[in-house]
Amino acid sequence: MGHPRVDAIAEEARQAVSAARTSAELEQIRVRFLGRQGLLTQLLRALGTLAPEERPLVGAAANETKRELEALLATRLLATQDAERRVRRATERLDLTLPGRRPPWGALHPLTRVHDEIVSIFAGLGFSVAEGPEIETEYHNFEALNIPRDHPARDMQDTFYLSESTLLRTHTSPVQVRTMLAQKPPVRIIVPGRVFRRDIADMSHSPMFHQVEGLAVDRSITMSDLKATLELFAREMFGRQSRIRFRPSFFPFTEPSAEVDVLCFVCQGSGCRLCKQGGWLEILGSGMVHPRVLKNVGYDPEEVTGWAFGMGIERIAMLRYGIDDLRLFFDNDLRFLRQFA
Repeated sequence: MGHPRVDAIAEEARQAVSAARTSAELEQIRVRFLGRQGLLTQLLRALGTLAPEERPLVGAAANETKRELEALLATRLLATQDAERRVRRATERLDLTLPGRRPPWGALHPLTRVHDEIVSIFAGLGFSVAEGPEIETEYHNFEALNIPRDHPARDMQDTFYLSESTLLRTHTSPVQVRTMLAQKPPVRIIVPGRVFRRDIADMSHSPMFHQVEGLAVDRSITMSDLKATLELFAREMFGRQSRIRFRPSFFPFTEPSAEVDVLCFVCQGSGCRLCKQGGWLEILGSGMVHPRVLKNVGYDPEEVTGWAFGMGIERIAMLRYGIDDLRLFFDNDLRFLRQFA
């Protein structure tokens, strides 16, 4: 049995639900009657103000009406949402005749392109790729390469030390040492990877950059083999017309040592802005592996000889693409990177 006040609220709610046409209107009705400040909610909160004999009647009627209204709202909401979905499907139908939007193509970073090309060139000559840790020991990074602690060549490489005996490698040459310690000749490897030096970032320096080093050790290997290999590399990398020249230099781990220049591929040696009017571009350092390095890895320098070279991938990429600021490779500026798409 109901109660006049509850019956009045229930009838008003039924009429409102029946008249509602959208899910938004049904939500407003729910708030009006069942919300925290709704009519039924307020009536239940006011039970304490009623006469004792009236409270159970009003409470039971109000709770019954609340359950009825919740069920009615849920049923109407399902029907209304279904109708709204049908309207949306009819009015928001996809136009399949519209042309699609082609997603932008990705592209390899210029350093990755140069890295892959260098690896491909030397792979065609029978070299395999070797890798090693970026956190190195002083022994592998310096001492095994004929650079003892008091050697002045240590001043040439400002090093990130992690402890007294560990560091971030300053070149990829430690991988050459690790490879020779692990296998007997012949050895033909290239070692691409990241290296670290305490340089201030500017147009030509970075505290992190990439190198590719090469090593060949076998019986009767000579400087002529090194020259022929690097001439072939220059032709493949910079064009068939390329020429190289060797200039005497010094590296603790090679003897004799040489810097290698390539004929400027822009001006063909006549002098231009790229080669700073000199006609030649420096590309790498090289030389015959020092006999002391061979002894350090257990090789007999009377039985085998070898040569090595090292080049900066950034340096080759800057020359290849005419880039004058090394920082562009690391800025992630899409205006720069889209040129290589």
